[in-house]
Amino acid sequence: MKLAAHELQDLHELTLGCVNSITNMSYMLQHVQDPEFKSILERHYPFHIRDYNMKVEYLNQTEGAKKSLPLFKEQGTLSNYTQSPVNEYSPVQPRTVVHDMNDREMATAYLLTLKRAGREYAYSAMEAANPELRSFLQTAFMMSCSHAYDIWQYMIQKGYYPLEPADETMISKIGAAYETVQENQEIIQQALNEYKGSNPIAGKSDQMFQ
Repeated sequence: MKLAAHELQDLHELTLGCVNSITNMSYMLQHVQDPEFKSILERHYPFHIRDYNMKVEYLNQTEGAKKSLPLFKEQGTLSNYTQSPVNEYSPVQPRTVVHDMNDREMATAYLLTLKRAGREYAYSAMEAANPELRSFLQTAFMMSCSHAYDIWQYMIQKGYYPLEPADETMISKIGAAYETVQENQEIIQQALNEYKGSNPIAGKSDQMFQ
């Protein structure tokens, strides 16, 4: 497809990132020990392949990508979203001699890969000019968010990642510094009425989680 110069460079970097992600996931699937972790990787893996193939199509096909990337809902599995279920966190230290990565190291690598990919998709989507490419990048960003949430929750449950509640005093103190804006003001309602339909809405935020 016809691409702007910056779109080509972004696609090149994102596609190379997929090569790295898929290679790492392929290694993990052969070495992971925990069935729960393996199940997460197995569920995610086909969609990383689809994501990669679509980028290759955008780079090589005149008509762009023929496939599509699903938009995932996020599912919360933690019983508490501010407090870790474990009392103590397992200590961790970088290893300088590594023959095989353990499950914690692989989970950490996967989470950080997804976070990096998500940031790059977001930046690229902001810059993309082609509407079709822009939509794909936005969807790929949401895929990264959804997959990162899955593995993050797994790491929380295993005690691999800290989760602690914010200090209540600080919440109150910082929260008190801000006041809401009344949306029924005339100037706001006039703008809504004048430009009604100019900001198409595809859905609501609560449709992204279940």
